[in-house]
Amino acid sequence: MSCEHENLQGAGTRESALQRYHGYTQKKVLVITGIAAATLLLGVISMGLGSVNISPLDVLKALVGQADQRTAQIVINIRLIRVIAAMVAGIGLGVSGCIMQGVLLNPLASDFTLGISQGAAFGAAVAIVAAGAGSVQSTGADAVIINNPYTVTAAAFIGAFSATLGILLLARFKGIDPEAMILAGIAFGFLFQACTVIVQYFANDVQVASIVFWTFGDIGRASWQELAFMALLILPVSVFFMFNRWNYNTLESGDDIAGSLGVNVSRTRAIGMFLAALVSSVTVAFLGIVAFIGLVSPHVMRRVIGGDYRYLIPGSCVMGALLLLAADTVSRTIIAPIVLPVGAITSFLGAPLFIYLLVKGYRRT
Repeated sequence: MSCEHENLQGAGTRESALQRYHGYTQKKVLVITGIAAATLLLGVISMGLGSVNISPLDVLKALVGQADQRTAQIVINIRLIRVIAAMVAGIGLGVSGCIMQGVLLNPLASDFTLGISQGAAFGAAVAIVAAGAGSVQSTGADAVIINNPYTVTAAAFIGAFSATLGILLLARFKGIDPEAMILAGIAFGFLFQACTVIVQYFANDVQVASIVFWTFGDIGRASWQELAFMALLILPVSVFFMFNRWNYNTLESGDDIAGSLGVNVSRTRAIGMFLAALVSSVTVAFLGIVAFIGLVSPHVMRRVIGGDYRYLIPGSCVMGALLLLAADTVSRTIIAPIVLPVGAITSFLGAPLFIYLLVKGYRRT
């Protein structure tokens, strides 16, 4: 009887632990779902804000083809693409920052702090000015028009991956620690910024002004063609990262343990950095530098749902989409009708938030 009683108690304990685990994971799923729902809601609200204010109900009617022609034209032809572009770019920046921080085991890693954005901006600037891949105008958000997005993206990727390759080579052959990786990234960032200045030196006045404006970051310059190009790259790469979520979890335990569990550490790290650099380069090529989204989004989600990459990867995606969409909405409305550069807004909001996260982190330890 005592053995049966002990077996029943053990079964009850296991069942209770399993229930607690399911409740714990369900909370994470609910958080991610809630952020995704908030992003969609903000998208509807954002499409109603501008020089012509439209109610959320009228926005929904326009999306389903039930609004008047004027409202439908504003929502569908002007604002919808901007909202979708902010979401897609936010997903790309959020997931790329998450993977970079994971494969490099460095919480400060992102496309901006590692010099990848600056490298991509340099490559895109060369393609636009020197290779004739873009035409230059003198007014507003259309200051730079990318005629050949493939050339610009390829040039941006070469610049971005050169910074990535430099960091990987330093880590592999010199054995630099995580802090030194960030310093190396800062050095690469200054190098590419200097190269961009040299390109500007040989450009005419309108081209210089256009490149400077372009590097600020502007969601409004994306066309449907460019948005499709971004989505067709960013979304499959994000799915690939999800399929490799267990590999990234094992990397958190160190290279030795990950290798003992059957993970090819070098290949996983190289492919992760390669694809993260590709996602960052495409985003920068079409929208300019958007700082801090890739850095802050994973940190926010780690505070909320923990470091399990099964949930951290999709969480970083939805948080990146929410933060970039919110920043773009603020940039369009804070001093309307003037539209501020979204890169300036993300830096202004992201820097204090990141400092706060660092302070909270240090206090916990």
